[in-house]
Amino acid sequence: MSNEIADRLAAVRERMARAATRAGRRPEDVRLVGVTKRKTAADLVAAVGAGLGHVGENYVQEAHEKLSEARAALEGLGLKTPAIHFIGTLQRNKAGVAARLFDVVESVDRIALGDVLDRRAGAAGRRLEVLLQVNVSSEARKGGVAPEDLPALAAHARSWRHLAVTGLMTIPTAATDPEQQRPAFAKLRALRDSLRAEAGGQGLDHLSMGMSGDFEVAIEEGATIVRVGTAIFGSREAGPRQPASR
Repeated sequence: MSNEIADRLAAVRERMARAATRAGRRPEDVRLVGVTKRKTAADLVAAVGAGLGHVGENYVQEAHEKLSEARAALEGLGLKTPAIHFIGTLQRNKAGVAARLFDVVESVDRIALGDVLDRRAGAAGRRLEVLLQVNVSSEARKGGVAPEDLPALAAHARSWRHLAVTGLMTIPTAATDPEQQRPAFAKLRALRDSLRAEAGGQGLDHLSMGMSGDFEVAIEEGATIVRVGTAIFGSREAGPRQPASR
């Protein structure tokens, strides 16, 4: 399995490089986050051994249990622990654990959540990188701030002392054709560019968008972070199912 993961990881990196080149961008300017939701600690360790530097998790409890095992294995192999991104829906009562466990929280979508996470990060003596999640497709059941409410959230975010807001994230409506996602990715880029043009918005460098089925289109539209799971680790049904702590 470790060889399969290494091969898939290399193939994803090659596809990313080609997409960046098509867009006139440098491949090294796009960060790959390998999503290990419902995969094992051994899978995570195999990917890090193959060069993966950023790992994404969706559930706080699953990540807590998995990362403890993975860190011990990585230490035994003399490998550095990757940066850990939280990319799922975060409830305020999980903010304390998240502040200690993750290096990046990509799914801050409301003032109340950011305020609690800021306090918890301060109490833990940490400064976290965060992204503001935007619901560009305006789906009622999907997380993310509405585009029209984003400026107010971004303005309030400047008061957070222990959170560094570095960009925006989105999960557009699922589609079978990657090209159908292009307008959503372009919209997120336009929202980011609009915020960057305002005072205090110059640090919004990142656009986290694109997953296994559409990351090449996302890169063409300006993604600086892509979140890729099944293209690296295979079907999630093959991995352990963890309780969804949201």
